[in-house]
Amino acid sequence: MKLKLVIGLLAVASLAQAQDAKKKPHYYNDPFTQPAPLDFNDHEGYVSLFDGKTLDGWDGNPKFWRVEDGAIVGESTPANPSGNSYIVYRGMKAKNFTLKFEIKVDGEGGSGIQYRSLTGIPWRLPIDEKLQPVKLNWMMTGPQADFWPSAKFWTGQFYSENTPLRIVAWRGQVVESFGTKSKRLMGNIGDIMDLSKIVKKDDWNQYTVIARDGVCIHIINGQVMAVMIDDDPHSSNNMAGYIGIEIESITKVRVRNMWIKKLK
Repeated sequence: MKLKLVIGLLAVASLAQAQDAKKKPHYYNDPFTQPAPLDFNDHEGYVSLFDGKTLDGWDGNPKFWRVEDGAIVGESTPANPSGNSYIVYRGMKAKNFTLKFEIKVDGEGGSGIQYRSLTGIPWRLPIDEKLQPVKLNWMMTGPQADFWPSAKFWTGQFYSENTPLRIVAWRGQVVESFGTKSKRLMGNIGDIMDLSKIVKKDDWNQYTVIARDGVCIHIINGQVMAVMIDDDPHSSNNMAGYIGIEIESITKVRVRNMWIKKLK
């Protein structure tokens, strides 16, 4: 009788464990298994920055920015050149977050996604008289996840727009810095030209930016491209700011499916 009771209790316990295992993925239970597979379309805990139809919450020069086919489009033509032009998402400022979006650039032009960035700051470089007057509230200063697929070296790098820092971490690098005082290569992710093969020209690319305090990571199509670590708490890299999109030179830029998981 006692043996039957023990067997019954063990059976109930085994059933409960099996049901619990169905509720929780296996990788949560075993520290020596792999994490969940990459899922760019996982939006749990994220909010959308773009509704796919309007520029609600966005602020940019209507001469260059519009919505077309479910994407934010920036276009600069010989007849209507933009120079450096930005569209700013005014709906939030963020410091620590994970940002996902898809981006495509036509032809030879360039773009980038600004984050932790400010507006209204005087421009450091000369602006062509043909492009004047420039509204500084449409110009962005701060970190940029660069995207220029026609150029050899720039896509994926950590660039600091309109500051003395400029390029901090080139594609393929892990760089430790302290504001404007120092920067040092700490390691290599891969060869800068080999990593360029991950980038799709004239096609959609999945881009992820992870920002946690002094650490910023750029990922394109599932491949880590650059890591920047800034230990200066007063650096322009280490403050909450806006997210925005850049257009530069004669080109057409498209961005869609923008989602952010904001921590603070």
